[in-house]
Amino acid sequence: MSEPRPVTSLRGVGDTLAGRLLALGVETIQDLLFLLPLRYEDRTRVVPLGELRAGQRAAVEGEVLLTEVAFRGRRQMLCRIGDGSGFLTLRFFYFTAKQQDGLARGARIRCFGEARRGVKGLEIVHPEYRVGPQAARAPEDHLTPIYPITSGVTQGRLRMLVRMALEQTTDRDLEDWVPPSLLADSRLPALREALIYVHTPPTDAPVDLLLDRRHPAQRRLAFEELLAHQLSLKLLRQRIQSDPGWPLKSDGALKEKLLAALPFRLTRAQVRALREIEQDMRCPIPMLRLVQGDVGCGKTLVAALAAALAVQAGRQVALMAPTELLADQHAQNFRHWFEPLGIAVALLTGRQTGKARDAALLSVRAGHAAIVVGTHALFQEHVEFAALALVIVDEQHRFGVHQRLSLRKKGAQDGHQPHQLIMTATPIPRTLAMTAYADLDVSVIDELPPGRTPVKTVVLADARREEVVLRIRTACLEGRQAYWVCPLIDESEEMPYQAAEETAAALAEALPELSLGLVHGRMPSAAKERTMRRFKSGEIQLLVATTVIEVGVDVPNATLMVIENAERMGLAQLHQLRGRVGRGQHSSSCLLLYRAPLSSLARERLAVMRNTNDGFVVARRDLELRGPGELLGTRQTGLAQMRVADLLRDADLLPRVQIAAQALLRDWPLQVAPLIRRWVGHAEQYGRVG
Repeated sequence: MSEPRPVTSLRGVGDTLAGRLLALGVETIQDLLFLLPLRYEDRTRVVPLGELRAGQRAAVEGEVLLTEVAFRGRRQMLCRIGDGSGFLTLRFFYFTAKQQDGLARGARIRCFGEARRGVKGLEIVHPEYRVGPQAARAPEDHLTPIYPITSGVTQGRLRMLVRMALEQTTDRDLEDWVPPSLLADSRLPALREALIYVHTPPTDAPVDLLLDRRHPAQRRLAFEELLAHQLSLKLLRQRIQSDPGWPLKSDGALKEKLLAALPFRLTRAQVRALREIEQDMRCPIPMLRLVQGDVGCGKTLVAALAAALAVQAGRQVALMAPTELLADQHAQNFRHWFEPLGIAVALLTGRQTGKARDAALLSVRAGHAAIVVGTHALFQEHVEFAALALVIVDEQHRFGVHQRLSLRKKGAQDGHQPHQLIMTATPIPRTLAMTAYADLDVSVIDELPPGRTPVKTVVLADARREEVVLRIRTACLEGRQAYWVCPLIDESEEMPYQAAEETAAALAEALPELSLGLVHGRMPSAAKERTMRRFKSGEIQLLVATTVIEVGVDVPNATLMVIENAERMGLAQLHQLRGRVGRGQHSSSCLLLYRAPLSSLARERLAVMRNTNDGFVVARRDLELRGPGELLGTRQTGLAQMRVADLLRDADLLPRVQIAAQALLRDWPLQVAPLIRRWVGHAEQYGRVG
């Protein structure tokens, strides 16, 4: 396996251009071949100027009639061309004297761009163009690829470099790491054939298929990309489990005491998930398990019961939450469950200073705190655990893989690694979970505790705000509490949302008889927590907030949730926010306020929210409407940044991908690393953290 040739081995690529290409991730000729087009344009037909229409992107050809430099607000070059059927102005704001000379009267020009209405008829601003003998060449013989670009590298230059790379590529530059037997019966082309087609589709190519990325050539590349991601996660799992874990065996007495103190029984789904976790934790191999379930399904309690097993075995447990607010709440819950049983729970967040922080760190280091709850502050250098054997991570998609593995590193002791339990309230379909979380076993809690009344969801136009304010007054005067969620903290010209601070002022004026609080991300942590505590204790009746309250806040007396500009939010976020109400015995409502006009996508999202409370249904529709990238979060092991593959569109490839991954690891292990490097870069290095 030879090293791929650097891109500087192509004619005309010096150090300066190579530096610019680096911004596109291009270092080698292979990288250039895998810099795939974002879309295509049809430049195979030259459109007569008389037929050109505003808004049309087209190739046109003509003779230069006049070129002049004008000062109309700013210096610009105007070039008037004609072809006998009509006229067109080419407008340049950035140009050189050489360009001006090249566009002299009588010169022949072919250009491409989007026509728009100008002062003197149609014009194209900064077209791509050729002059002289080049302009007289036959039109393009294939669809024109449009690539991602970076400063100092034009589309024309990139297309030329890719063409050179295709012409000069050797087996050394483009080794096919997928054995042909793994593609048998798939009707997918060989790698080289797929790349040539994707970079230079013929004039009769099915454009719709190409734009939807469903052409067999693109599917061949998608298969390989999915395979590389699957392999990187499987290797990550292998590396983590190559060290022994702590076999945590106990008679379950502490767990039973915790269960006996609860005023309810576990659901069947909770019992099933707990059984799977217990089996993993008794093994001498580190557990890697994801627990996914809807808002309010009782994941945290399952995690607490798993923690009881570790604590009874004489080990420590760390629970990492994405926000200080959620860490606080977890600490309160764990203290409520464990302190009556004589188990100390410590809270460790970034805001702690002085004696309080020193005391918490000492308690963790000495092992006095059996359970440690915190934010990302848990994996800072000066935090030392005495005997960490179980790491619980809440809302996995909020953390990068590096962060999760750094916390695992904290528990590495005597060659042993801690068990990992990951929780997420973003339920995703099983096939997607098997791909996105291929390094984790998956437990699903698909049942809500009995007695939880479904939240009634109402969609209202912003014009009916007064009715909503009246509804809040009624609910709060009856002894209930309410949330009013705004997407932004203050007014923005670009995004004219109702600002949280403005809204709070307006609501305070409209509802002087109610006590009102405000929480947003820019507030000091102490002020934010103080407000949240007052809301939780009932001192504050109406809480105006940004989406900082999206995850985990638990106020059973809150029965009304108002969400402004709901049309701008994704389904997963709306469902998380709705999950803040309906946690007590009283019936609850979620009012989604929108600003007209609604796009078809926004209309569909709001309809989903109105029609179902089931988080799995919401997640499936969110996946269909937005795609997996946003659903999983952009930091999830690079899955969100896939270049060709789409986990929803290419779902039918996944079973074959999983079979191919197992076969490669078993029969062609030397081909795994270069395949991962090609598509994932160095993401597989995550497995070496610790």
